[in-house]
Amino acid sequence: MRIPLAREGWPFILSTAIPAIVLLDAAAMFGGPILWGFAAALSILALGVLAFFRDPQRSGPRGPDLIVAPADGRIVEIVPVTETSYVNGDTVRVSIFLSLFDVHINRYPVTGSVQHRSYNAGGYEPAWRSSASHSNERSSTGIYFKGGPLLVNQIAGLAAKRIVNYAEIGDEVEQGERMGLIRFGSRVDVYMPTDVELEVKAGQRAVGGITILARLPDSRGSEA
Repeated sequence: MRIPLAREGWPFILSTAIPAIVLLDAAAMFGGPILWGFAAALSILALGVLAFFRDPQRSGPRGPDLIVAPADGRIVEIVPVTETSYVNGDTVRVSIFLSLFDVHINRYPVTGSVQHRSYNAGGYEPAWRSSASHSNERSSTGIYFKGGPLLVNQIAGLAAKRIVNYAEIGDEVEQGERMGLIRFGSRVDVYMPTDVELEVKAGQRAVGGITILARLPDSRGSEA
C-alpha cells in the first residue's frame, strides 16, 4: 500500500533510507553483530522519518459554522485570551501539542480569506508548555471566515527546526486543505471567537481536518 508523503520530507527520508539500505546490504554480505546492529538502528530511524512525514488524505465534517482541528495531537489547553496581532480582541485559544509520532501536516480549520501572515523568531521551549504560545518561534495565519477573524499559529517546539506555511495574503482557502507543516515536534494554536460552542476539552486527542473543535452559535452560522 502506497503511503502519501509530504514533499518537504523527501531530503530527510532519502538521507536515512539510502544509508540504511547500504548498511543492510553490507550486513547481509559480511555479517557480524556490530554491522547488523548499526543496520538495524539506521533502518528503525529511516522508518521513523518515513512515518513522521506521512501525509494522509483527510475528509471529515465541513461547513461554515464549524471550526475543525488544524493538526493531529493532544489538546493541552483551552483558555480565554486577548489576541493582539490580528483578531485584536478577546478570543478562545485551543492549543494542540504534536508529538513526534503524530502526523505533522497542518490544515485550515475554516474556509475563508487569508488576511494576515507574520513570522516571529523565538526560542524552542517544550511545545506542551503554555508559555510556548508566545515565547517560541511561530508562524501566524489570520483567516477571515463566516464567524469573523480567526488566527492559527504554527509554533516550533523543543525539537522543531523549521515551520512550513503555504498561505499567502489574499488566498481563498478551503477547510481541511493543507496549510503547511512543522518538522519534528510542535504546537498549533487556534484563536477563535468567544461565542463559539466548544466540542472538545483539554486532554482529548484531535485529528487534523476531522475533529470538530467548535461550532458557531445558530444565530451566527445561519447568517447569510
